Amino acid sequence: MDFRPGLMVSARDAFGIDSGLMVPMFPEPNEHVPEIDPAYRFNHDVTLALLAGFAHNRRVLLQGLHGTGKSTHIEQVAARLNWPCIRVNLDGHISRLDLVGKDTVVIENGQQVTRFQEGVVPWALQQPMALIFDEYDAGRPDVMFVIQRLLERDGSFTLTDQNRVLRPHPGFRLFATSNTVGLGNLNGMYHGVQRLNHAQMDRWNIVASLNYLPAAEEIAIVQSRVPSLADGAGTALVASMVEVANLTRQGFLAGDVSTLMSPRTVISWAENVAVFRDPALAFRLSFVNKCDESERTVVAEYFQRCFDAELEESFELAPAYA
Repeated sequence: MDFRPGLMVSARDAFGIDSGLMVPMFPEPNEHVPEIDPAYRFNHDVTLALLAGFAHNRRVLLQGLHGTGKSTHIEQVAARLNWPCIRVNLDGHISRLDLVGKDTVVIENGQQVTRFQEGVVPWALQQPMALIFDEYDAGRPDVMFVIQRLLERDGSFTLTDQNRVLRPHPGFRLFATSNTVGLGNLNGMYHGVQRLNHAQMDRWNIVASLNYLPAAEEIAIVQSRVPSLADGAGTALVASMVEVANLTRQGFLAGDVSTLMSPRTVISWAENVAVFRDPALAFRLSFVNKCDESERTVVAEYFQRCFDAELEESFELAPAYA
């Protein structure tokens, strides 16, 4: 079967977005289409940017702080379009050969022969596929220049070892996620990221930003992940947890703490509350123990403000005469 987008769906009908944008979708999923998460909540602007990427073959870079669900957002849009999708994490171990391909020794008819094995980029380029580069700003320089060839809308990809030029499939799409916008580790929060070549950043057609959600939406997400906290008492508890998380974010911006709570951490905390039945113990195991010892009294103060209860850490640095 020629797996090409055959249907058109409106952004308004499929995602509830007030826009006349029509997006192609595939009639049925295959093994590379992510599972739909019915509880997922879409960000309006980011969804619109991603849909433009799918509809008009725009290269979309999604930037945001850690734990905000950037990659998941792309996957959930792809899932509702039945669009095959794969993710490649550009950690420091991914090399140019991993992306492009390399010669490997295989056994054929009982003999050892050398064959060129394509990497993930040529493989994805030749079929309908949304290719997502995670941790884009942590990629090695040699890897980044491989990707630069793909950023041209209809750019061909040359396999120099094979003397072959690959044309992208009409259903190929390219996305990336990053914590920074290519300017490096300005605030000390993301060690290991690189300053990106401006010529490469200039080739991204759309740069969207996904950061922390309003409290009401974050509460709804946590409750969707932990249904046992979806009743009245659970709503009050989760609201206090999100309030603590927001205090750590404000404290980080003010320079009071060096670690902040992402929505992922809040969800972990909520899940641990369901396990331990003790918000304070779950908070310690989910977040406090990740913080520097000198900052734990500040974090404990955030907890005390929101829960009207003390943590053991509240007294750790208290003077002996107090």
